[in-house]
Amino acid sequence: MRQLRRILIAGGGSAGWMTAAMFARLFKDLYEIILVESEEIGTVGVGEATIPAIKKFNELLGLDENDFLRRTQGSFKLGIQFNDWLRQGSSYVHGFGVIGQDLEWLRCHQYWLKLRGEGRTGTLDRYSINTWAALANRFMRPRTDLPESPIGQIAYAFHFDAGLYAALLSDYARERGVVRREGRIVDVALDAETGFVRSVKLADGEQLEADLFIDCSGFRGLIIEQALGVGYESWNHWLPCDRAIAVPSERSGDFTPYTRSTARAAGWQWRIPLQHRTGNGHVYSSKYMDDDAAEAFLLGHLDGPPVGAPRHLRFVPGRRRVGWFKNCVAIGLSGGFLEPLESTGLHLIQSAILRLVRLMPDADFDPATIAEFNRQTDFEYERIRDFIILHYKATERDDTPFWRYVRTMDVPDTLARKMALFAANGRIFREDDEMFAEESWIQVMIGQGVIPRAPDPLVGVTPDAEIARYLANVAEVIDKCVALMPSHEAYVAHHCAAPPAG
Repeated sequence: MRQLRRILIAGGGSAGWMTAAMFARLFKDLYEIILVESEEIGTVGVGEATIPAIKKFNELLGLDENDFLRRTQGSFKLGIQFNDWLRQGSSYVHGFGVIGQDLEWLRCHQYWLKLRGEGRTGTLDRYSINTWAALANRFMRPRTDLPESPIGQIAYAFHFDAGLYAALLSDYARERGVVRREGRIVDVALDAETGFVRSVKLADGEQLEADLFIDCSGFRGLIIEQALGVGYESWNHWLPCDRAIAVPSERSGDFTPYTRSTARAAGWQWRIPLQHRTGNGHVYSSKYMDDDAAEAFLLGHLDGPPVGAPRHLRFVPGRRRVGWFKNCVAIGLSGGFLEPLESTGLHLIQSAILRLVRLMPDADFDPATIAEFNRQTDFEYERIRDFIILHYKATERDDTPFWRYVRTMDVPDTLARKMALFAANGRIFREDDEMFAEESWIQVMIGQGVIPRAPDPLVGVTPDAEIARYLANVAEVIDKCVALMPSHEAYVAHHCAAPPAG
């Protein structure tokens, strides 16, 4: 076996420094790690909102959670509230974690469906600690000493400033031996015989050689696309939004423990509460709305004065045809982009890093290893793609040309099968290691109006009176648990208040 000696990471930002930090933590001194970034080139700052998997990433690094939140002006996230997505005036929460508790061998939502069909129950939000606490603006970390109680099953993620997170990880990585090289990459040299990347050339003329190159250069794909030309697969026909405008505003009194996504005429608007400000953005389709109108709409729908100039982003939803080619691995936006509707941007970075760690090559770069990485990457992107498409396809909205298009468009067969199965009897099955669990699909299917024609027939095993008592007990216990929780604002102030932003 010929061992790798040097790894070069092309680009900083969240993708570059998350990669550098994890490599430094796990590889220790096995490889020389160099990260090249230029202060001349800005970063997109993807992902101020996250999903619970980010906790595992931070735990692997050994970060103290309260310190991390203080340093990134962070807050907690129990899920995402979707307003106006099914129809104007509609609202539901996609919460993390469990829905109620199973009864016999069926999930809680099956019994809820039975009583709903008889007009005898409220919204599904009522039966999850995460969604009910979110709507009450309350939060606490789970009580590990009460694993059977809803208060021991709270699942959470974070909102944080992605630029501050990258800065934190930059300090972390450099303290552990990663070398940062300031410079702009102007050329990539390939080996004439093998086609492998041999070196990158900086603007000052220096050549940097390495054995493995990690492309974290963003949308342009400096190495994976511009040098290696692997190609890009566009999913714009399923995900027509191809523009985004982001602008921060002053922190408002509405300090929610959830992200808010509000459907708009040609896309949607996000709202993410941080300690020092509120993050806002408008994701839209350029086919149905121009940039000036999109910016004016966003600025007219903030809950506080803007504190910076709007930033415009253009993107093509999709992915590279391969994420690993020769001796180059694309991580982050260089590998693909899916709109941040379900806060998957930082997760795709994290999962690519850990997938590479599990499949770390030697200097021979066995094709079977590369193929497995690409297979797992393709599966992950496609299943996340399907979950996002679901929000558009399953809607009653027909008030604008955008909504009329997405509600009638064809969808991937993988999604069509899931929707058909759920519409029959409310069944959903998690495939392999797909990112979103059954509870996520259940909440979004029902929230978007995919109501099964009938519940699982096995609900008939349990008498109606027992089902009613069971659901009432779930709701009562969750009520009591939520009543014990402090407000989100009070919890943050007590445990991880950040210093005033400089």
